[in-house]
Parts: sequence; C-alpha cells; structure tokens
Amino acid sequence: MVRTAYTIAAVFVLLGVMLYARAATDDSVRNHIIALERGALDRWGKGDPEGFFDIMASDQTYFDPITAKRIDGQEALRKYFAPFTGKIKIEKAEMIDPKVQRSGDLAVLTFNLQNYGAQLDGGPKTTPRWNSTEVYQRLNGSWKIVHSHWSYVKPALKDGPAN
Repeated sequence: MVRTAYTIAAVFVLLGVMLYARAATDDSVRNHIIALERGALDRWGKGDPEGFFDIMASDQTYFDPITAKRIDGQEALRKYFAPFTGKIKIEKAEMIDPKVQRSGDLAVLTFNLQNYGAQLDGGPKTTPRWNSTEVYQRLNGSWKIVHSHWSYVKPALKDGPAN
C-alpha cells in the first residue's frame, strides 16, 4: 500500500515537472518570437526591411492592404519592398497585446501595431495603426515567418457596407 502511494506521488511529481517545463518552454518560445518581431520592426522603422527578410522563410507568403494578391517568396517580396527601402522613418513602434499561440513547430503571433511619427520619404508624419498576424514555423532549429498578413485597424471604407 505504501509503495503504491509512493508510486502515485512520484507520477504526480513527474507530471508537475513536465507541465512546468512545457510552460517554461512555451514562455521561452513566446518571448523569443516577440523579440524577433520587435527587432524586425525596429529595423523597418529605420527604412531597413532586411530585419524581416532575416526572419522569413524563403518561400513565405505575404498580404497587406495595398497588395492586389498574395505575394509568394522572398524574391517577389524584395521587389515589392524595394520602393520603400530607405524611405520609411518611424519614431516609435508600439506592439500592443502580442499573443503567441503555439502547436509544435508552428506558432501564430497576433498583435496590434501603432507607429508614431511614421513618414514615407520625408512626407507628413502619421500614426498608422495595424492588425498583424505572423505565422512562424521552426525550420532547421530556427523560428521563421512563413506567412505574414497586415491590415489597417478600422480602415476608412470608400463604399458603404455591403448589403
């Protein structure tokens, strides 16, 4: 009877350690992914899109409010970003309420972004607000963006709501 009680206690301790280790790993992955994104955003705010290319998979897919269709792969995305390279300046980027949801080697990062003092090529300063979804996948031991989707928060609609 005592041996059974010890065995049951040992199983519960082992389960507790496993759950704690998983939570610690999830927090570590969460913090790592958010840090990757913040680093890329900081570089983007200085006109340097390479921060994103460094953390994107070569075959990533991409949408934003200006794209007519999905952009596939880094080569096509580099062409799309080329006119903005060196021309964007953001005084401060605030990542609001980032959330990472993970399942194995996939993680989805969602957040709102507010760019204070954003300028394009010396134009007027604005404060655009974005919704962002970044899908990360662990590839060869590194977390890389495999899909990126950006939209405006409450965009102004030219036409009224569809009936």
